Amino acid sequence: MSHRTYNKLWADAHVELSSLLTQELPAQPQGPEKDRVVFFQRVATLYVRYIQIFRSLEVAYDQVVHPQKRRVIRTVLDGVMGRVLELKNEMVEKESSEYHYMDDIIQDLKLTPAEIEIPIPKYFIGDRAKVLQDRKEMLARILDKITVVEKPKSLGPQHNHTSSAMKTAQVTEGQRRQKQEEHEEEFQKTRITIKDKLRDVEGPDMKETMKDQIRQWFIECHDATGSFPDYPEDEDGGSALIFAEKTPQQLIEELAAKEEEEANKKTKGKDDKKDKGKNEKGKKDKDKKGKGEEEEEPGLKMFPSAFLSEIENGHTTYTTVWETRNEAKNFNQRHEAELIKEEKRREIEDEIRIQVDELMRQELTNLKLAVDKDKGGKPKGNAKKKKGGKSGKKKKKDKDLTADRSIESLYQELVEQGLLKQAQKVQLEDYLGDYSYLGTTLRQTDIEPMPSLSDVRQVIALYAVIPLGSQAVHEKAPLVKAILLTGPAGVGKKMLVHAICTETGANLFDLSPLSIAGKYPGKSGLQMMLHMVFKVARLMQPSVIWIGDAEKMFYKKVPKDEKELDPKRLKKDLPKILKSVKGEDRILIVGTSHQPFNADIKSLCKVYSKIILIPRPDYASRYVMWGQLIKENGGEVTSALDLSSLAKISDGYTQGHMVQVVRTILTERRIQQLAKRPLTATEFVAPLAKIDPVFQDEEEAFKNWYTKTPLGKKRARAALGKEGEEEDQIKGKGKAGPKKKK
Repeated sequence: MSHRTYNKLWADAHVELSSLLTQELPAQPQGPEKDRVVFFQRVATLYVRYIQIFRSLEVAYDQVVHPQKRRVIRTVLDGVMGRVLELKNEMVEKESSEYHYMDDIIQDLKLTPAEIEIPIPKYFIGDRAKVLQDRKEMLARILDKITVVEKPKSLGPQHNHTSSAMKTAQVTEGQRRQKQEEHEEEFQKTRITIKDKLRDVEGPDMKETMKDQIRQWFIECHDATGSFPDYPEDEDGGSALIFAEKTPQQLIEELAAKEEEEANKKTKGKDDKKDKGKNEKGKKDKDKKGKGEEEEEPGLKMFPSAFLSEIENGHTTYTTVWETRNEAKNFNQRHEAELIKEEKRREIEDEIRIQVDELMRQELTNLKLAVDKDKGGKPKGNAKKKKGGKSGKKKKKDKDLTADRSIESLYQELVEQGLLKQAQKVQLEDYLGDYSYLGTTLRQTDIEPMPSLSDVRQVIALYAVIPLGSQAVHEKAPLVKAILLTGPAGVGKKMLVHAICTETGANLFDLSPLSIAGKYPGKSGLQMMLHMVFKVARLMQPSVIWIGDAEKMFYKKVPKDEKELDPKRLKKDLPKILKSVKGEDRILIVGTSHQPFNADIKSLCKVYSKIILIPRPDYASRYVMWGQLIKENGGEVTSALDLSSLAKISDGYTQGHMVQVVRTILTERRIQQLAKRPLTATEFVAPLAKIDPVFQDEEEAFKNWYTKTPLGKKRARAALGKEGEEEDQIKGKGKAGPKKKK
C-alpha cells in the first residue's frame, strides 16, 4: 500500500481522537456519576474506542517512513497506550475485577472481538533490533562455553512451512524497514548540518538581539521604578521571562510576589503551630468554600490522567502542522527541512540564552555598583541566590556491592549460575483462546463467569507487555511491579512468561526456589545474588524476574522433603527490594503457581499486587485450539474430523493436555497416511482417557481461594452492595456512629 493509505489511517485516527478529547476534556467540568452501571459503561466505551485508535496508530507508525511524521505518531501512540492502561485500571477499581465483559458495547459499536484485541507494537523489538542481536550473541557465547545447549522447544504452535505470499510479505517488510532506517539516518545528519549552519549564520545576530532587548529592559525598569531590577534566576527561566509579553512593571510585581510567597512559606510553619487549636474550624470553612462541592456531591469520578495532556499536544501538532500540509512533491516521504529549521532555531536560542544570561547578569551587577557608588551608598550586588534547605535529609544510596565489576561479567556470572536464561521464542498470539461471548449476560443474572483465554491474553498484554515495551508508558502509567499467574497445571502459565519476554525483548531471570537452591549461601550471599540480579535487570532493561512455584516462598509450613531447598529464602528480602523498583525501572516480577492454597495468602498478596486467575479452556477456546494444534503439528482438518464433538468431550482438559494428545496421535507415520485415512475425533478419545482432567472441585477450589484475595474480597462486598461501607471507613466516616440493628 502507498503512503497515502497510511496517511489516511493516521488522519482517521485523529478524527476519532478529536471526538474523544472533546468528551474527556469538556469545556465545563462534569459532575460525579451516581449510577455505577452507567459510569462503567462510559469508561468501558472510552476504553474500546481508544483501543481502535491504538490499533490504527500502531499500524501507521509501523508503516510510515517519513521520519518527522513517525515522531508525532509515536508521541500520540504512547499517550494512547498509557490512556488505555489508565482506563483499564479505572474499570478494575470500579468493578472490582481483573476481567471485564463488553460484548454489549462491541455490539453497539458494530465491532468484532478481534477488533478490540490489544496489539503488540512492533517497535518494541524493531527499534532495539541491534541491541537485542548483540545480547543474543553474548548469551549464546556464554552458553556455548558452559555446555552444549539443546535447541529450545517452542511453547507455542510449530510453523513448519512458509507460503510464497508470506515470503513476499517478509521481503516487502526488510524493504520498508530499510527505507525507514535510511530516511532516519538522513534526517539525523540533516539536523546536525542545519543546526551548525544556523548557529554560524544566525547565532551572532540572535546573541546581539538578546543583549539589546535585555539592556532595554534594564533601562525601562529603572525609568519606571527608579532602580534596576533583579535578574531572574536560571531555574525560573532566566531571560526567557523578560521576553514574555509583559511590561517591566508587571515583571517586577511578579518577581516581588514570588519573593513574598517564599517568605510566607518560611513563616507558615510557625503560624501553623500557633493556630493549631483554630485550625480545625478554618479547615472546615476552607473545605466548604473550595472543595465543598466535590465532597458534598456523592458519585463516581474518574482518576486524573497523566497522558491526556500529552495526547492533546500531539493532536494539536498534527492539526497545525500535518493535517493540511501539501506533500504533492514529497513522493519519497523524506524529511521537511523547514520544520527542522524551526526546531533547531529554538534549540540554538535556548543555548545562546544561557550564555547571554551569564554576561548580562554580570553587566547588571556592574550597573548597580556604579549607581550605588555615585549615590555614596553601600554597594549592592545581584539578588542572593537561593540556597538549598538544610532541613532535608539526603537519601542514603544503597551500597554498590559490585562497583568494581563490569556489567558483562555480572551478566556472565548470572548465566553460569542458571539465574539468567534464554527465553523461548513464543508470541502472545500463540496463546490460543476465543472470546467470552456471554460474559455480560451471565453477570446480569448474578452469575460470575469464568474468564476466557482471550481475556487472559488481553490482561497479560496490558499489565506486562505494554508497560515493559514502552519506557514512556511505564514511567507514568499505573505501576504494576509484580503479577501472579495462577491456575491448574497445564493452562500455559510458563508459556505466558516466555511470551512476555519475546514480545518485549526482556531478559529472563529465574529466582524460583528450585533454581536458587544451594546458590549464594548465607545472608551475605543472598544479598549479593539479589543485588546482582536487580543491577543487571535495571541496566539491561526491560527485564522479567520469574518465580516458579511462587507459593513455596510463602509456605504456611515447609514440607519435610523440601526443607533442604529452603523455599522461603526470599520471603523477607524480595519485598524490601521490590520497594526500590520505580516507574523508570522496566522490571516485572512474574510468579507462577498451580497450588496457591499452600501459601499464606496475606504475605503472598503483599508481594503480588495483581493476581491473574487462569481457568481451563472453555468450549469456544477448545474448538479453536484443536483445529490450530492439529494443523501446526502436520495434520489436516477435514469434514471427517468433528471438531465440535472433540471440543465437547475434552471439557476439563488443559492446553498442555491437548498438546500432549495431538503429538501422541500425529506421528510421522500417521501424517503420511492422512491422504488415505483422514483424522477422526474418535482417535483422540483413548489418549485423553489416560489423562486426568481438571475436575470441578479443583476449579471451585481456585475460585474460593481467589475470593480471599484483596480484589476478590472487594468483588464479594460489591456483589452484596457493601462497597460504600469500606469507602466511608477509609474517609473516616461512620466510625463513631451507632451500629445498625439487624
